[in-house]
Amino acid sequence: MRRLFALVPVLAFVVLAGYFALSLRSDRDPNELPSAMLDRPVPGFILPGLAATDFAGKIVVVNFFASWCVPCRVEHPSMLRLSRNSEVALYGIAYKDKDADSARFLAELGNPYRAIGADRDGRAGIDFGVYGVPETYVIDRAGRIRQRFVGPLTPMRLERELLPLLARLLVQ
Repeated sequence: MRRLFALVPVLAFVVLAGYFALSLRSDRDPNELPSAMLDRPVPGFILPGLAATDFAGKIVVVNFFASWCVPCRVEHPSMLRLSRNSEVALYGIAYKDKDADSARFLAELGNPYRAIGADRDGRAGIDFGVYGVPETYVIDRAGRIRQRFVGPLTPMRLERELLPLLARLLVQ
């Protein structure tokens, strides 16, 4: 009986080591946060300044941002560049931010958005599955979420990931 108890820690170690070894061999990117919202309809929401119905029939990029978010400042030049694409509608959602602070942020850096919703309590963010700001969602003409970008959209991510996705959606 004592031998059996002595084997329990060894067996537990083997099981855990096997689990971690299989996890490391997975083809999933460990830096990517999964989203349950991919290929699902945009959640219905009505915010001051913006509603889900504004997205109907368009290719839409929705960017959750906040004035207090340092990475949002890093990605802002990419948002300004994206706003120059007339075929894509870029909307912003000010996440858990004060209206005056959001206005000051956009006055300082430039406003790339067609419209901005104020998600003061974070409810729309919860419905989208926002993990933190900045987060960006790509929505197709059918109103389905096609991609989620967590973290700042750097110029490299814009070129390599977002713009090619938008080009594919525009020809569909």
